[in-house]
Amino acid sequence: MEPYQKVGSVEFPARSPGSKLPPDILDLWVRDGSKIQSLLGLALGRLEELSKLGLGTDMEVELRTLQLPVDYREAKQRITRIWEDCQPQLAVHVGVDTSAKVIFLEQCGKNRGYRDADIRGFRPEGGVCLLGGPDVIESVVSMKAICKHVAVQDVEVTFSRDAGRYVCDYAYYFSLHHGNGHAALIHIPPLSRWLPASLLGRVLQVIIQEMLEEIGKAQVHSLVCRKPNSQKEATGGCLL
Repeated sequence: MEPYQKVGSVEFPARSPGSKLPPDILDLWVRDGSKIQSLLGLALGRLEELSKLGLGTDMEVELRTLQLPVDYREAKQRITRIWEDCQPQLAVHVGVDTSAKVIFLEQCGKNRGYRDADIRGFRPEGGVCLLGGPDVIESVVSMKAICKHVAVQDVEVTFSRDAGRYVCDYAYYFSLHHGNGHAALIHIPPLSRWLPASLLGRVLQVIIQEMLEEIGKAQVHSLVCRKPNSQKEATGGCLL
Protein backbone atom coordinates (compact mmCIF):
# COMPACT_ATOMS: atom_id res chain seq x y z
CA MET A 1 0.00 0.00 0.00
CA GLU A 2 1.43 3.36 -1.01
CA PRO A 3 1.95 5.71 1.98
CA TYR A 4 -0.61 8.47 1.80
CA GLN A 5 0.07 12.17 2.15
CA LYS A 6 -1.73 14.19 4.77
CA VAL A 7 -3.33 17.46 3.77
CA GLY A 8 -2.35 19.34 6.88
CA SER A 9 -2.30 19.23 10.64
CA VAL A 10 -2.89 21.41 13.65
CA GLU A 11 -0.53 21.13 16.59
CA PHE A 12 -1.42 22.08 20.12
CA PRO A 13 0.62 22.03 23.31
CA ALA A 14 -0.15 18.66 24.89
CA ARG A 15 0.44 17.18 28.31
CA SER A 16 0.70 13.62 29.41
CA PRO A 17 -1.52 12.75 32.39
CA GLY A 18 0.49 13.28 35.53
CA SER A 19 3.40 14.87 33.73
CA LYS A 20 4.99 17.93 35.29
CA LEU A 21 6.88 18.80 32.13
CA PRO A 22 5.70 21.78 30.10
CA PRO A 23 4.40 21.27 26.56
CA ASP A 24 7.40 20.96 24.29
CA ILE A 25 8.92 19.55 21.16
CA LEU A 26 11.16 16.52 21.18
CA ASP A 27 14.65 16.63 19.78
CA LEU A 28 17.23 13.95 19.21
CA TRP A 29 20.63 14.93 17.91
CA VAL A 30 23.14 12.51 16.47
CA ARG A 31 26.66 13.85 16.57
CA ASP A 32 29.39 12.62 14.27
CA GLY A 33 32.57 11.36 15.92
CA SER A 34 33.90 8.51 18.06
CA LYS A 35 30.88 8.86 20.32
CA ILE A 36 27.45 9.63 18.89
CA GLN A 37 25.56 11.88 21.25
CA SER A 38 21.79 11.68 21.10
CA LEU A 39 19.58 14.17 22.93
CA LEU A 40 15.93 13.21 23.25
CA GLY A 41 13.44 15.68 24.70
CA LEU A 42 10.37 14.11 26.27
CA ALA A 43 7.39 16.08 24.94
CA LEU A 44 4.85 14.24 27.02
CA GLY A 45 7.11 13.09 29.79
CA ARG A 46 6.26 9.52 28.81
CA LEU A 47 8.85 8.52 26.22
CA GLU A 48 11.44 7.22 28.65
CA GLU A 49 11.01 3.90 26.87
CA LEU A 50 13.34 4.99 24.09
CA SER A 51 15.98 5.88 26.65
CA LYS A 52 15.56 2.44 28.19
CA LEU A 53 15.74 0.72 24.81
CA GLY A 54 18.60 2.77 23.42
CA LEU A 55 19.01 2.70 19.67
CA GLY A 56 19.99 -0.95 19.46
CA THR A 57 22.93 -0.30 17.13
CA ASP A 58 26.61 -1.18 17.27
CA MET A 59 27.44 2.50 17.65
CA GLU A 60 28.21 4.01 21.03
CA VAL A 61 25.18 6.09 21.92
CA GLU A 62 24.38 8.38 24.82
CA LEU A 63 20.76 9.41 25.34
CA ARG A 64 19.97 12.65 27.18
CA THR A 65 16.82 14.76 27.46
CA LEU A 66 16.16 18.19 26.02
CA GLN A 67 12.95 20.20 25.89
CA LEU A 68 12.04 22.84 23.34
CA PRO A 69 9.05 25.01 24.31
CA VAL A 70 6.27 25.79 21.84
CA ASP A 71 7.84 29.20 21.32
CA TYR A 72 9.01 30.39 17.90
CA ARG A 73 11.78 32.68 19.12
CA GLU A 74 13.15 30.31 21.74
CA ALA A 75 13.06 27.39 19.30
CA LYS A 76 14.98 29.44 16.73
CA GLN A 77 17.67 30.41 19.24
CA ARG A 78 18.14 26.90 20.55
CA ILE A 79 18.24 25.32 17.10
CA THR A 80 20.88 27.83 16.04
CA ARG A 81 23.00 27.04 19.12
CA ILE A 82 22.66 23.31 18.52
CA TRP A 83 24.12 23.52 15.04
CA GLU A 84 26.78 26.10 15.90
CA ASP A 85 28.00 24.41 19.08
CA CYS A 86 27.40 20.70 18.47
CA GLN A 87 27.56 20.41 14.68
CA PRO A 88 25.48 17.21 14.70
CA GLN A 89 25.60 14.71 11.88
CA LEU A 90 21.81 14.44 12.04
CA ALA A 91 19.14 16.22 14.09
CA VAL A 92 15.85 14.37 14.61
CA HIS A 93 12.92 16.42 15.89
CA VAL A 94 9.85 14.71 17.33
CA GLY A 95 6.63 16.67 17.77
CA VAL A 96 3.11 15.80 18.92
CA ASP A 97 0.19 16.19 16.51
CA THR A 98 -2.99 15.73 18.55
CA SER A 99 -5.08 15.14 15.42
CA ALA A 100 -2.87 12.36 14.04
CA LYS A 101 -3.77 8.68 14.06
CA VAL A 102 -0.52 7.51 12.49
CA ILE A 103 3.15 8.48 12.72
CA PHE A 104 4.26 10.94 10.05
CA LEU A 105 7.80 11.36 8.77
CA GLU A 106 8.05 14.89 7.42
CA GLN A 107 10.11 15.19 4.24
CA CYS A 108 10.54 18.97 4.20
CA GLY A 109 10.20 22.22 6.09
CA LYS A 110 8.35 25.28 4.77
CA ASN A 111 9.45 28.90 5.04
CA ARG A 112 6.08 30.66 4.84
CA GLY A 113 2.59 30.50 6.29
CA TYR A 114 3.23 30.72 10.04
CA ARG A 115 0.13 32.63 11.13
CA ASP A 116 -0.80 30.88 14.40
CA ALA A 117 0.49 32.33 17.68
CA ASP A 118 2.73 30.29 19.97
CA ILE A 119 2.18 29.83 23.71
CA ARG A 120 3.40 33.40 24.31
CA GLY A 121 1.09 34.90 21.71
CA PHE A 122 3.95 35.60 19.28
CA ARG A 123 3.63 35.26 15.50
CA PRO A 124 6.62 35.41 13.11
CA GLU A 125 6.67 38.69 11.17
CA GLY A 126 4.98 38.17 7.83
CA GLY A 127 4.50 34.52 8.71
CA VAL A 128 8.03 33.88 7.45
CA CYS A 129 10.67 31.67 8.99
CA LEU A 130 13.77 33.08 7.28
CA LEU A 131 13.69 36.26 5.18
CA GLY A 132 15.15 35.50 1.77
CA GLY A 133 15.29 31.79 2.49
CA PRO A 134 14.06 29.12 0.07
CA ASP A 135 10.35 28.32 0.24
CA VAL A 136 11.04 24.65 0.91
CA ILE A 137 14.06 22.78 2.29
CA GLU A 138 14.16 19.01 1.82
CA SER A 139 15.72 16.53 4.23
CA VAL A 140 18.56 14.41 2.90
CA VAL A 141 16.76 11.45 4.48
CA SER A 142 14.24 9.80 2.17
CA MET A 143 11.18 9.54 4.42
CA LYS A 144 9.34 7.46 1.83
CA ALA A 145 12.17 4.91 1.84
CA ILE A 146 12.27 4.85 5.65
CA CYS A 147 8.51 4.16 5.79
CA LYS A 148 8.95 1.08 3.60
CA HIS A 149 11.47 -0.41 6.03
CA VAL A 150 9.61 0.26 9.29
CA ALA A 151 7.26 -2.47 10.48
CA VAL A 152 6.47 -2.61 14.19
CA GLN A 153 3.28 -4.43 15.14
CA ASP A 154 0.29 -2.60 13.64
CA VAL A 155 1.65 0.93 13.96
CA GLU A 156 1.30 2.81 10.67
CA VAL A 157 4.17 5.04 9.61
CA THR A 158 3.80 7.23 6.54
CA PHE A 159 5.52 10.20 4.94
CA SER A 160 4.26 13.75 4.59
CA ARG A 161 5.23 16.96 2.86
CA ASP A 162 3.19 19.28 5.09
CA ALA A 163 4.42 19.60 8.67
CA GLY A 164 1.61 21.94 9.72
CA ARG A 165 3.08 25.48 9.76
CA TYR A 166 3.50 25.70 13.51
CA VAL A 167 6.48 25.56 15.88
CA CYS A 168 7.46 22.01 14.86
CA ASP A 169 7.61 23.01 11.18
CA TYR A 170 9.30 26.30 12.08
CA ALA A 171 12.05 24.62 14.12
CA TYR A 172 12.45 21.93 11.47
CA TYR A 173 12.98 24.50 8.72
CA PHE A 174 15.72 26.23 10.71
CA SER A 175 17.35 22.89 11.50
CA LEU A 176 17.31 21.91 7.82
CA HIS A 177 18.74 25.33 6.96
CA HIS A 178 21.60 25.17 9.46
CA GLY A 179 22.31 21.48 8.80
CA ASN A 180 22.15 21.58 5.00
CA GLY A 181 19.26 19.11 5.05
CA HIS A 182 20.69 16.82 7.73
CA ALA A 183 17.57 16.85 9.89
CA ALA A 184 14.32 14.92 10.23
CA LEU A 185 10.93 15.57 11.83
CA ILE A 186 8.71 12.84 13.22
CA HIS A 187 5.11 13.73 14.10
CA ILE A 188 3.60 11.34 16.62
CA PRO A 189 0.00 10.93 17.85
CA PRO A 190 -0.81 11.31 21.55
CA LEU A 191 -0.20 8.23 23.67
CA SER A 192 -3.21 5.94 23.86
CA ARG A 193 -4.25 2.34 24.44
CA TRP A 194 -3.26 1.42 20.91
CA LEU A 195 0.00 3.37 21.17
CA PRO A 196 1.44 3.03 24.69
CA ALA A 197 4.81 4.55 25.61
CA SER A 198 6.59 1.20 25.31
CA LEU A 199 5.40 0.65 21.74
CA LEU A 200 6.06 4.24 20.71
CA GLY A 201 9.59 3.97 22.09
CA ARG A 202 10.17 0.85 20.01
CA VAL A 203 8.82 2.47 16.83
CA LEU A 204 11.02 5.55 17.32
CA GLN A 205 13.98 3.26 17.90
CA VAL A 206 13.42 1.47 14.59
CA ILE A 207 12.81 4.71 12.66
CA ILE A 208 15.98 6.35 13.97
CA GLN A 209 18.01 3.21 13.27
CA GLU A 210 16.86 3.34 9.65
CA MET A 211 17.70 7.03 9.39
CA LEU A 212 21.20 6.47 10.76
CA GLU A 213 21.78 3.60 8.35
CA GLU A 214 20.65 5.69 5.38
CA ILE A 215 22.89 8.60 6.40
CA GLY A 216 25.79 6.19 6.85
CA LYS A 217 25.30 4.59 3.43
CA ALA A 218 25.13 8.01 1.78
CA GLN A 219 28.41 9.03 3.40
CA VAL A 220 30.14 5.83 2.28
CA HIS A 221 28.83 6.33 -1.26
CA SER A 222 30.12 9.90 -1.22
CA LEU A 223 33.60 8.76 -0.18
CA VAL A 224 33.70 6.04 -2.84
CA CYS A 225 32.53 8.35 -5.63
CA ARG A 226 34.72 11.32 -4.70
CA LYS A 227 37.96 11.62 -6.68
CA PRO A 228 40.95 12.23 -4.38
CA ASN A 229 43.13 15.22 -5.22
CA SER A 230 46.21 13.73 -3.65
CA GLN A 231 47.63 10.48 -2.31
CA LYS A 232 47.14 11.78 1.22
CA GLU A 233 43.45 12.44 0.58
CA ALA A 234 43.02 8.97 -0.93
CA THR A 235 44.53 7.34 2.16
CA GLY A 236 42.29 9.38 4.44
CA GLY A 237 39.24 8.37 2.43
CA CYS A 238 40.07 4.70 2.80
CA LEU A 239 40.58 5.00 6.53
CA LEU A 240 37.20 6.69 6.94
